[in-house]
Amino acid sequence: MNDRAALDLLVSQGPLTRTQIGELTGLSKPTASQLLARLEAAGLVRTTGNVTGRPGPSAQLYEIDPGAAHVAALAVDQLGITAAVADITGHVLGEERVDTDAVGEDVPNRTARLVARAVDGALAKAGLTRERLHGAVIGTPGALDPQTGRLRYAPHLPGWHSRALKEELAEVLGTPITIENDVNLAAVAEQYDGAAQDYDDFVLVWADEGVGAAIVLGGHLLRGATGGAGEIGYMPLPGAPLARGGDRSAAQPDAGGGFQRLVGSPSVLELAREYGAPDVHTVEEALERGDVREEVARRLATGLAAVVAVVDPRLVVLSGEVPQAGGEALRALVEEEFTGLALPRPTLRLSDIGGNPILIGALRTALAEARDAVFDTTG
Repeated sequence: MNDRAALDLLVSQGPLTRTQIGELTGLSKPTASQLLARLEAAGLVRTTGNVTGRPGPSAQLYEIDPGAAHVAALAVDQLGITAAVADITGHVLGEERVDTDAVGEDVPNRTARLVARAVDGALAKAGLTRERLHGAVIGTPGALDPQTGRLRYAPHLPGWHSRALKEELAEVLGTPITIENDVNLAAVAEQYDGAAQDYDDFVLVWADEGVGAAIVLGGHLLRGATGGAGEIGYMPLPGAPLARGGDRSAAQPDAGGGFQRLVGSPSVLELAREYGAPDVHTVEEALERGDVREEVARRLATGLAAVVAVVDPRLVVLSGEVPQAGGEALRALVEEEFTGLALPRPTLRLSDIGGNPILIGALRTALAEARDAVFDTTG
């Protein structure tokens, strides 16, 4: 317990002296010295210079040894896979993007090959090999059904629905694999680095090419019996076609049905054209129009009201392309439209994560899993 407390302090606060570690953990100087000697011998900490500018002998600084473990994080979408490799401190050493057409559709084990190519590219930029990985977390639309082991709610990702997908990926990479819903990972990023810090009860609503939510209650993700908690893109709402059985092959294959058909990015572009702007090509351009922005805000508020009435979170975070493109002007309109639609009134915030929140959440999850394994000194 003392070892883990000291390691967690070094992760969160950076280099510390023996005295600082003793004061923060409540350990005596001899015990802190023994602890650091043990962790240094185990390859978990190293010295990194001395404290200067103080009277008396300079104190030695200790930090986590970055090479103690490495992890991979991946974010999957319809167009490709982004992979990042980081050391145990969370410093990203290499990143690679691989498009889906990088491997032919008729190639056996195509999904595993795409994942391997993305990870190998990131490893090469980091100057590492697969043998240095301690684990990998992959964020995908949909979620693995804990009963069947298959990816559900993501019919637009062909090749990702094999019952043995985790085993195939683990074998090709030679490291343990975790496959997680992408919106859940975006919520993890918000908990660690974004708008949901210090909140144990919140909902992240993702409005992008697809629409979904991550529900965090009591500090824990709500997954549901089949991993489908938060699949609000299929939620039936007034003015939207029904999504029967998650079938996206109907008249609107890109937009689906339900809530997704109202606020997904393809629907926002379609709305702008209906309002007389045929030359609009981006969601940001569409939401610059006041009439489009007001209608999207009404639609978002209606869907949020349904979610909030059931979950009653303290906070709702808006993330994805649509909220980011609409910015504070859209958020304020959603808050105004939400008034009176549901009795609970949670705080409404925009995501303030810089970079890819799915990739960041995957990295945070991979680091947590690796630290639990590597920082366990009981063995």
